[in-house]
Amino acid sequence: MIRLISDFDGPICDVSERYYQVYLFCLKKNHRQNQQIRILSKDEFWQLKRSRVPEKQIGIISGLESAQAENFAQLRKQCVHTQPYFEYDILAPGAVEALLRVQQAGIDLAVMTMRRVRELEYAVQKFDLYQFFPENRRYCLSNDYVKTRDIDDKPLLMAQALKELPHAEETWMVGDTEADIAAAKKHGVKSIAVECGIRDRVQLEAYHPDIFVKNLTEAVNFLLKGWA
Repeated sequence: MIRLISDFDGPICDVSERYYQVYLFCLKKNHRQNQQIRILSKDEFWQLKRSRVPEKQIGIISGLESAQAENFAQLRKQCVHTQPYFEYDILAPGAVEALLRVQQAGIDLAVMTMRRVRELEYAVQKFDLYQFFPENRRYCLSNDYVKTRDIDDKPLLMAQALKELPHAEETWMVGDTEADIAAAKKHGVKSIAVECGIRDRVQLEAYHPDIFVKNLTEAVNFLLKGWA
């Protein structure tokens, strides 16, 4: 049996509008009336996020003073994974079609994400993904889990998944962050890095994924071609 484990945000879900709306809200809340600020376009903002420019620096680039930018960064951290901002998430183009092809090919499918249980359940319900990810194929953080760093937490989810899921002759992990690649490498799983998420290629190259693809569709194309 062949298995594909997919990250959720990035390969399956486009979170860029959520992050941008949080940026706009936090910028609005942290500048003085009549203060000259520069509101970044969504493309400008997302490029900074993908190249891992720190939140405080994004605030400063937008015209905030240092103390304001510090508050901006703290508020962003509090808001970005909350309602109503999750409502801005949309499915990545072609994601559902790619998942259908995986399922039709008889490949075992699971999802592994740094979302909490309630956050993943919200998205699975919103996008009607139950056919792909029943509860026993979802690996995420508990609602009360105390996060450390994704690059440390995600390998723990991978260990849990490999222990609980049926044996597979070959397992691949597809994701858009260094945590996905680290989780795969630590447990001998092959890694596919997608360039459609919250990290750009330069950031991901340092972690040496097995291959790069543009999106989940290309990842599935690669895998099905290899198994044909």
